[in-house]
Amino acid sequence: MQCYAGDVAKRSAGLALYRVRSGALEILLVHPGGPFWAKKDTGAWFLPKGEVEDGEAELAAAQREFEEEIGMKPTGPFFALGSVQRKSGKIVTAWAFEGDCNPSAIHSNRFTMEWPPRSGRQEEFPEVDRAQFFTREAAREKMHPEEFEFFTRLETARLSAPGRRR
Repeated sequence: MQCYAGDVAKRSAGLALYRVRSGALEILLVHPGGPFWAKKDTGAWFLPKGEVEDGEAELAAAQREFEEEIGMKPTGPFFALGSVQRKSGKIVTAWAFEGDCNPSAIHSNRFTMEWPPRSGRQEEFPEVDRAQFFTREAAREKMHPEEFEFFTRLETARLSAPGRRR
């Protein structure tokens, strides 16, 4: 990314909720709501995340966004997965934690936008319209490509950390 004086890359922070089922690592991903994402699936799933507000700690932002998008308060311990830079220049930082939830029971916050475009009508949409746990193979297809790196880092951290279940 090329930066100029005064340019500040947007920063997002997110959490990777993971579980192990039948020996396979699974990660919870969310699909954005709204008309832009309605017919997109491959490469359109993300970690629950959002923008870091001025003066906000990144982990606090990740926890806030997870609760807003999933409707569940995340509880640690959390371990860092580092950051990735998207093609847009946005920097995404993530942490992982082990747990479980019922993806069909998520309750996301909502946003309002003009829809259809130039109609003058405001429509409300969920920020996240669905969530699902994915194995590595499925996540590789469904996740936004730059964010798939977090799944790889999660696997590596689980294999190398003493005391972590494999």
